[in-house]
Amino acid sequence: MNTVLRLLRVAVRYEIGLWRSLYRWVFRRPEALRPGDETFGYTGAVMTLMWIFIILSAVEIPIFEMILPWELVADIVLALGVYGLFWMFGLLASLKVHPHVVGEDGIRIRNGITLDLTVPWSAVDTLRVNRRSLPPEGSVQVEHAGDDVTVSLGMANQTSVDLLLREPITVPTRKARGEQVTGLRFHADDPEALVAAARARLAAYRAGFPDPAIH
Repeated sequence: MNTVLRLLRVAVRYEIGLWRSLYRWVFRRPEALRPGDETFGYTGAVMTLMWIFIILSAVEIPIFEMILPWELVADIVLALGVYGLFWMFGLLASLKVHPHVVGEDGIRIRNGITLDLTVPWSAVDTLRVNRRSLPPEGSVQVEHAGDDVTVSLGMANQTSVDLLLREPITVPTRKARGEQVTGLRFHADDPEALVAAARARLAAYRAGFPDPAIH
């Protein structure tokens, strides 16, 4: 029973997050960031596929309503179809309004409302652009190599940034299972720009300047 309630709470929070994201996207209400924070999108790899699903769903709604002979069933299918269409818009919005952030505190790696991980500069060793294709084992993958544990946070089965850590951290994903992680791989639409901004912030942090513009 406790497990059911926990899963229900997770589902409700996820649903609320989608609708909140859709509201922010439609009404152009970006989140408040600190001065100097830079944002980087990661949706380019999935945008075409998501729009295909959205368009197909929009086309299917009136078709099902016309071909179903039972009015009650047709109304139920219509309601579910409209809800599903808005749900997909909410999913798309959640990816759009939760970008990666490079700022004073560190690198904030995100995936919609399912992942929000800030890696502090004190834990960062180096970053590099490295475009990889992941095997078809899910968007989150864990790789062990001796004492090193690397977590890939893929988008459309690809990553484009490697982040090596000076000190292990815990990544809040089910597959990582609380392991201490020594490296991260994630995707950004413009990995060169993200890595350049992160390196500037990292250099400023190591030099004792919170703002790289001051350095």
